[in-house]
Amino acid sequence: MDTDYRYDTQLLIEGENLSEDNIFDHIKNTFEGDSLLAVGDESLVKIHYHTNRPWEILEYCSTLGEIFDIVVEDMFRQSKGLKG
Repeated sequence: MDTDYRYDTQLLIEGENLSEDNIFDHIKNTFEGDSLLAVGDESLVKIHYHTNRPWEILEYCSTLGEIFDIVVEDMFRQSKGLKG
């Protein structure tokens, strides 16, 4: 594997006055991980992040609005051909 981070964490945040730039900066500066994407608009933002502590990302994002379409995949298991 080419990453030190185990979990591919993806979700959508639905809310009001969301700022993809602010969300990106907060996650990048607060939580350890890589491959961060935060894209969307003021009412819907998609998050993608590789981390060892996905629950921290989910907890933070839940403070911004409603979170849904949550996917947390274990990339280490997937790299061994197992279900992630």
